[in-house]
Amino acid sequence: MQLLRRLVAAVSLASLAVAFLALLDPALADVPRNWQMGMQTPASPVAAQIESLHNLVTVLMTAITIFVAGLLGYVIWRYSAEKNPNPSQTSHNTVLEVAWTVIPVLILVVIAIPSFRLVYFQDRTQNADMTIKVTARQWYWEYTYPDADGLNFGSRPLEAKSVKPAQMKAGSLRLLEVDEPLVLPVGKNVRILATSADVIHSFFIPALGVQRYAIPGRTIETWVRIDKPGTYYGQCNQICGEDHSNMPIAVRAVSPAEYTAWLAEAKKKYASNDTAPSATVLAAVRQ
Repeated sequence: MQLLRRLVAAVSLASLAVAFLALLDPALADVPRNWQMGMQTPASPVAAQIESLHNLVTVLMTAITIFVAGLLGYVIWRYSAEKNPNPSQTSHNTVLEVAWTVIPVLILVVIAIPSFRLVYFQDRTQNADMTIKVTARQWYWEYTYPDADGLNFGSRPLEAKSVKPAQMKAGSLRLLEVDEPLVLPVGKNVRILATSADVIHSFFIPALGVQRYAIPGRTIETWVRIDKPGTYYGQCNQICGEDHSNMPIAVRAVSPAEYTAWLAEAKKKYASNDTAPSATVLAAVRQ
């Protein structure tokens, strides 16, 4: 029993430590941190639901682990050879067998209901204010705004993998900074269409709850609504070749007014790019 008490105390202290660290560093929303234990602070409705489901599953797992460990410890102590020189010959117990079948099923149902809700919630939005096409390439991202006359530009990492931390500019984030971030307005439902021009990639932004595979020959949909202005970082999280670690994602969320101003400047800046949106993108916008 003393071992069980120590186990419970250790789990409790670890949970308190994680919560305390999260309170000390409210900037977890934007970038991953060294020794980070918890999830990044949600900045979209989808990310908030992902964190809620994660917390629910964590509580259930912790409770089950403590219960099973305590039960195992009790059985070892109560039914040891020293205390039971003549072991029981019981081989069947209907109540126990029904219990350890029904209870896990109920626990799985409790997990499944919010899981399916989340899967359908993050799949797509029926009321998109704008559409962004994301094309993954070895090794950078290409963004197309079909609602803005097919505005198109590439987003590449600012530094190569050979650059050492000591050589980085003060305040910059190694392997996360890009030359041209994806700019989106705050508070708008943004449809995201992901595809790839070569191999399988994955468009992943933790704080926004966005993760979609980019597969050649397919266009996969998701959506995001960013709650607050800021810059949110992500990376390709599907191994795609030797420069896989050099495919950062930076999303700059701005107010609608700032977005309108940026859009006007961007159309002039990228006027020479191939801005004709594909038939797939145009068909998706019309739906």
